[in-house]
Amino acid sequence: MGKQLSKTGKKAQVVPFLQDGQYYYKKGLKAYREHNFEKASKYMKRAIELDPTDSEKLSQLATIYTDMGHYQQSNELLSHILKEVDIHLNECHYFMANNFAHLGLFQEAYKCATAYAEKEPFGEFIADNEDLIELLTIEDEDDGNFLQDPDDLIIKQDAAKSLLENSQFEDAILLLQEIVKEYPEFWSAYNNLSLAYFYVGEVEKAKAYLQTVLQRSPGNLHALCNLLVFYYYERKDDKVEELATSLSNVHPILFEHRYKLGASFALVGRYPIAYKWLRYLYKQGFEGDDTFYYWLSYSAYHTGKVEFAKQVWNRVLQENPQKEGFEPWDESKHGQHHYINMTVEERLYAIFLAAQTNNKQQIEEYQTARVPQTHFEKEFLELSLMKQKGDLSKVSSQVKCAFNTAEILYESTEDDNFFLFAFRILVKASKEKASMKNHAGWAAALSYLWKNEQGQKVSQANIAKEYNISVSTVAKYISYVKDC
Repeated sequence: MGKQLSKTGKKAQVVPFLQDGQYYYKKGLKAYREHNFEKASKYMKRAIELDPTDSEKLSQLATIYTDMGHYQQSNELLSHILKEVDIHLNECHYFMANNFAHLGLFQEAYKCATAYAEKEPFGEFIADNEDLIELLTIEDEDDGNFLQDPDDLIIKQDAAKSLLENSQFEDAILLLQEIVKEYPEFWSAYNNLSLAYFYVGEVEKAKAYLQTVLQRSPGNLHALCNLLVFYYYERKDDKVEELATSLSNVHPILFEHRYKLGASFALVGRYPIAYKWLRYLYKQGFEGDDTFYYWLSYSAYHTGKVEFAKQVWNRVLQENPQKEGFEPWDESKHGQHHYINMTVEERLYAIFLAAQTNNKQQIEEYQTARVPQTHFEKEFLELSLMKQKGDLSKVSSQVKCAFNTAEILYESTEDDNFFLFAFRILVKASKEKASMKNHAGWAAALSYLWKNEQGQKVSQANIAKEYNISVSTVAKYISYVKDC
């Protein structure tokens, strides 16, 4: 009996098996040597999560990215190493030179290669680096030496970013189209082009550019975050849920990617995970812009960290005093976040209705909302405020025509769906530089086509009589609408 008790009373010995960063690093190297790059990158990312400042692990992941053909992603990581981890890890310059060469960015490749030569004249890769420099400086018989040509990618990229920030979306689109044509694997330009189309209401084009990125650079975080926002905008709740769940399992290494992830989650109302990433960056000393602190404050407030939210909001006001009055705890202004969830025509219609009811406060609220506005939309807002003063000299003829057309239509109908249809066509007409002088003609044509689409039998002669214009004018403007 005693023997039995002794046997059963013995406690099991549990030996914990701690899987540290080095464990995953070795597994990653093994997968890499077997040319299983997907598995190698997965293990290496896990190793870096456990040892985030280990330059050896970071540079190995950059090498894996290069072998996978993810040259831009590799360079982002190498740049991160030099800026945040080890400024003296000079071989990063050589690896970046190779990546830039693969992307066709030869000026940038040359800059990095010469930087490596200057910093490591007897370095491990100096012979290969000299070969790369020689290759980069070969004179092309047709184009001449590329080093004597202005490499304007960085200039164009900065200019496009500035255009986006200033809501000059049409100009940004033209410049970004030029960039993607010249640099067909420069994914950030595709992502920015997608955003520009999104902001002007051309969502299908925006999504098409995102799909191009995701097909050719699977897992591109900026593209996935933009797609999440697009789904939210389109009210595709099931797709938002699916993609948000997938992105919640992503653990990016770069500060820029963590910021993008946190801000995107905040924008679509996923505050707990938004707070996780934005708070992490804050604790790491990340110096963001007013947008960073704005979303950090909102995500903190909506996760119950009220005092911290107020502390961060003071930083928002330091960076951008115009945000005063838009605190996350001001319930009267929470509707501004829904503006991003509206189409351009929905916003224009809402502004128009506010103008009809002399609701100046609502119009001003739209002006200060954190949603990018097209040039057309900005002018429409200005006109809505100026109309009461009678000063319309600064407003374009296209915007005046759209507003006056809506006013004519408002006298005979208040059908919401019809007005959304009308504003969608009027915005397209403005983009395509259609003649927008005769607002009665536009009103008549829109009314005629809408009624026909709804199955109402109406003749062009009756419409011409209703709007006091000729039948030929009705026919003319119907063709304009059909061309939009």
